[in-house]
Amino acid sequence: MSDTTGDDLLAELRAASRRYMASYVLFNQAVADHFGLHPTDVQCLNLLSLESGPVTTGRIAELTGLTSGSATRLVDRLEKAGYLTRERDTHDRRRVLVRPVPAAMARFGELWRELSADWDELFVRDSEQELRLLIRHMQRTTELGRRQIAELTARRTAG
Repeated sequence: MSDTTGDDLLAELRAASRRYMASYVLFNQAVADHFGLHPTDVQCLNLLSLESGPVTTGRIAELTGLTSGSATRLVDRLEKAGYLTRERDTHDRRRVLVRPVPAAMARFGELWRELSADWDELFVRDSEQELRLLIRHMQRTTELGRRQIAELTARRTAG
């Protein structure tokens, strides 16, 4: 029988979670440094690669949790760096769509595919049940992160 209590496990989980998040932030910084980009720009490109087509700057603000002004500056940087283009929506000329540049995204995707091999190796021996648990955990923490970003943004703009 284990002497570990639920409180002990939660404390261990909190510590492991903080290390995990710090590790990923530092990894993201290394990827950003590799491309000569800001870390937020890297995650914007990552999120855009999961979208089915061009998006508005407003959608980028939604995806990233940035204000509309910060999202516009992010798009400006990525456009200047050659990763994105802006174009008028053919159905609504008032809207501007942001479209990834295929060649630049191919270079971006190449590094992710290269790094994914190590991630795949990390999980290859996990059971289907373990993988489903990890997926559920990641989906839940992603949603929690979105809510906490919105809360922190609201606090900043209210204060």
